[in-house]
Amino acid sequence: MRRIYLCIDLKTFYASVECVERGLDPFQTDLIVADPSRANGAICLAITPKMKSRGIPNRCRVYEIPKDVKPIVAKPRMKKYIEYSARIYGIYLKYVDSGDIHVYSIDEAFLDVTNYLRYYHMSGVELAKTIMNDIYQTTGIFATAGIGTNLYLAKIALDILAKHKEDGIAYLNEKLYQELLWDHLPLTDFWQIAGGTERRLLKHNIRTMRDITLTNPNVLYKEFGINAELLIDHAYGKESCTIRDIKNYKPKSNSISMSQILYEDYDYHKTKIILSEMIDQLVGQLVIKGLFTRCVSVYIGYSKDIIPSLKYSVSFGEDTNQYTEILRAVLKEYDSRIEENVPIRRIGLSFGKTKKKSMEQMSLFQDINSKEKDTRLEKVTETIRDKFGKNSLLKAISYLPGATQKERNRLIGGHNAE
Repeated sequence: MRRIYLCIDLKTFYASVECVERGLDPFQTDLIVADPSRANGAICLAITPKMKSRGIPNRCRVYEIPKDVKPIVAKPRMKKYIEYSARIYGIYLKYVDSGDIHVYSIDEAFLDVTNYLRYYHMSGVELAKTIMNDIYQTTGIFATAGIGTNLYLAKIALDILAKHKEDGIAYLNEKLYQELLWDHLPLTDFWQIAGGTERRLLKHNIRTMRDITLTNPNVLYKEFGINAELLIDHAYGKESCTIRDIKNYKPKSNSISMSQILYEDYDYHKTKIILSEMIDQLVGQLVIKGLFTRCVSVYIGYSKDIIPSLKYSVSFGEDTNQYTEILRAVLKEYDSRIEENVPIRRIGLSFGKTKKKSMEQMSLFQDINSKEKDTRLEKVTETIRDKFGKNSLLKAISYLPGATQKERNRLIGGHNAE
């Protein structure tokens, strides 16, 4: 059976929510979602369709907005956006079972409606319109939709074609895709083709999807390795992955990570404070989830890329979730590798090969009582934070100048929560 997918996008979602909350029409209102405390250098998380119609790019910085445009500046409210997104997910559930929904992002979702069209006596377009109208009537948020015979075509129909349709809906099958989009430019308009991929294709004089289909596959495999297979399939409009495949996928290994872009240049000592806080936060996640790690990776990005970024990993002989053990090993490597006189602007931390541990091989050289005490302390700490808030119990290092954990605990996704 040929499958039919919907890819539904909530139009300029954050900005639309702010307009709805103010009783304004996003198509008639100049409004941006940006943190005013970050001054004119702040990135606009979203702008209204009215501002887009003026030619203003969506992810611009405040200072890039033309001087004659005086938009309303709405401070991000991530909890509010999550509430709206949850309500809209509830609308999807009125029409489609959760097993046939894949939430791609806070404002975008795929729906496999193959088995529902006959039940509702509707076409894909009719069901898309029904769901979109329900979203608008319930929340005031406008939506657009791509419809395709596979997940890729639904996404492409949304990203490239739906925005130009009066009803905000576009449909693609493989034949239409080849007819309408084989010569479409630029390639970066296509899902999963970023600037780097485009530049690598241009080295081989490949500018369009049609060019990919005419290129010797060996050339593509030499350039992209196994990823060439996906690139070739997409060039023909093919995609074998289904929502069921996504839900059944089990990764061979797992990891947890976090990163920060600092508001200002940090020196060697202040960065060490941030790194210690991040270790504390990720160890807390390990303890709550009953996980252990064997490998920790660190990324340090120097300000303005004065020198190449630093990447290093620390491996442990056994699985661990001990804060003191991880902290000691990571900071020891940090001290030996860091360029002390170069300012730092970006930090990343990842705990790899995370897993649950059913049994542990004891060593004669381990202080078992100390390890058990540390584990109990971490569990109690995370229980208190879970009940009374993340800032209810902080390590003393988070009160030092330059620490960010206390402030970041008030954020969601790096943005204001309220």
